[in-house]
Amino acid sequence: MTTFVLQKAAIALARLVSRLPLGVLYALSTLACPVVRHVAGYRRGVVRRNIDSALPELTRRERRRVERRFYAWFCDYAVETLRLCSMSEAEMRRRLTVEGLEAVEAALRIRPFVFIYLGHYCNWEWISSLPLHTGARCAQLYKPLRGKLFDDFFQELRTRFGSENIAKSDALRRIVALRREGRPVLVGFISDQSPKSESTHLWVDFLHHDTAAFTGTERIGRKVGAAVFFADVSRPARGRYHLRFVPMAADASAVPEHELTRDYMARLEKMIRREPHLWLWSHNRWKHQRPAGAARTAAETTRTEHEKIRTAAEKS
Repeated sequence: MTTFVLQKAAIALARLVSRLPLGVLYALSTLACPVVRHVAGYRRGVVRRNIDSALPELTRRERRRVERRFYAWFCDYAVETLRLCSMSEAEMRRRLTVEGLEAVEAALRIRPFVFIYLGHYCNWEWISSLPLHTGARCAQLYKPLRGKLFDDFFQELRTRFGSENIAKSDALRRIVALRREGRPVLVGFISDQSPKSESTHLWVDFLHHDTAAFTGTERIGRKVGAAVFFADVSRPARGRYHLRFVPMAADASAVPEHELTRDYMARLEKMIRREPHLWLWSHNRWKHQRPAGAARTAAETTRTEHEKIRTAAEKS
């Protein structure tokens, strides 16, 4: 009962604070940043370990700068997401600009789905506002939160501009149902999370790590013949994001197995290296290791293969 009351109070406070102008919220973010980093020490060990191991080519001073900038951005991300409660459609359109929608909409005229590869990079929550930029039906996969009150709150945030939430556990069933309805749908997949050990089908070289790759986006895409795009996101200024859609495949079912996932991971790494502080370093991304004795097979990426894909991604 006490937990329920506290959660209700926290959500009510969040709704109230979200009405503040974003400039005021950014001032609060600036004040909160040293508290989050130094006093609370939020996941600081994970953040530092991830940055140090993923970016060894940087000097120690440069890596600490990435860490400082990460915490500043992370606090900004928190207040930006909070602001979704109250942000108007006009303000949202100004703050998230989109490039390449013409190609996405053209693909939707000939394919039943367009799948968008996303990462935990920049503010992925704001991308749920895509229905403000297109007449296409939009949806995104999500992992339900444990607490029902907070889960309902975040579901509301992610759907308030017209997008549909699809639970990860229900993804294939719902996507097949959408295909039966006959209306093309644009679906976003945040695919840089760490898969469960028993669900790992592919390992790739990613940021100097032998990394378990999430292949669900590709597997579902192949089943339904989706066109596939990569979401290249940048942050030109505080409170401004730019989303650029980059074509990856006209038909996922025509692409060799695991090629799309490898391509995605290569493009994501390139984007992270461009502005490394904008990735979610607090996620324990490399908690799984390739099982001892599990040899690399022809279906798995090698460093040489990965470098070829990365080079191709850089040219596109």
